[in-house]
Amino acid sequence: MDKFKTVINIANKQTSLGFGLVALVTAGGEQIFSTVVFKCPCNQLNFIYGLVFLLVPALALLTLGLIMSKKTWKLVTGLCLHRKKVCGSCGQAKSLAMVLFQISTMAFMAPMTWIAVALLNGVFTECAMTGTNTTLLNNHLCKGREKEADCVKKLHTFPCGKDGTVPKDVREEVLLTLRAESQVLGWLLIASIILSHLVVTCVGRCWSPVSYLQLKFWRLYAQEESSALDSQSAEHARALAKRNIESFFSKTQPEDIQTPSKLDWEKVSSLYKYRFKNKKQHYSNLHHFVEMEMDTQDGLMRNFSVKSTGSNHPIPAALGFVDDGPETI
Repeated sequence: MDKFKTVINIANKQTSLGFGLVALVTAGGEQIFSTVVFKCPCNQLNFIYGLVFLLVPALALLTLGLIMSKKTWKLVTGLCLHRKKVCGSCGQAKSLAMVLFQISTMAFMAPMTWIAVALLNGVFTECAMTGTNTTLLNNHLCKGREKEADCVKKLHTFPCGKDGTVPKDVREEVLLTLRAESQVLGWLLIASIILSHLVVTCVGRCWSPVSYLQLKFWRLYAQEESSALDSQSAEHARALAKRNIESFFSKTQPEDIQTPSKLDWEKVSSLYKYRFKNKKQHYSNLHHFVEMEMDTQDGLMRNFSVKSTGSNHPIPAALGFVDDGPETI
């Protein structure tokens, strides 16, 4: 389990590595399923059986992607008690739509990879399409071939090669046609995914309120803040738990330990929504909280420690990684 967590942490720290690892694991899983687990029944269940192996794992990967996204839980946690914060105005609804788009973009990567690799392999498609039992598809595959009637009747047995009434070369031609069409769809799907990712990234970067190097710095800051927050939270929780246990067993008054209030936790746990304004640069909700809302000991507001002379720009979709710490775009 510790080794598995280490792999996940490494994947989260680098965007390209994370994408590559997810794609590699998904492609490897598809190969294992298609060669070891998948056995086409070669009967009337071909269509359902092939479609289940093609779509159900993709649905499971989509669900897993949503579960592993920090944005999902930042959005859902407490939503039923604070619904007005999300859908109270048109601007909030627009922000919600942008967040949902970001979550979906990340979550759909693994299932789209599964479907694309499965289409390129063609095993699931062969089984499913030979069991559709539709006149249009049967004519497309068998019309004009030797023993056309037997071809249509025994089409569901072709993936197993068990039927001897249809010549072997006819069966191979039909399966080759199905595999070729499946691979064409697979390459089209891959091309559409790459182009969509390129367009979304370009649009987001074009509307970025910061330069390339500052965007890189922002990504590094988000990673370091997330790592430091996890470490400090564990240390603080350990100290609080130790204090409570010692007080419980010794029956003594517990020492004072300062912890953030419920409102403070809500402010730093929400999705990033602050803007780059004149003389203000906040790279996260926690940064905004420290700079703007924490009073000094004499009751005065803290001075800004990060200043710039920029214009007022809303946060673009391409910079949504600040909500997820190590997860980047």
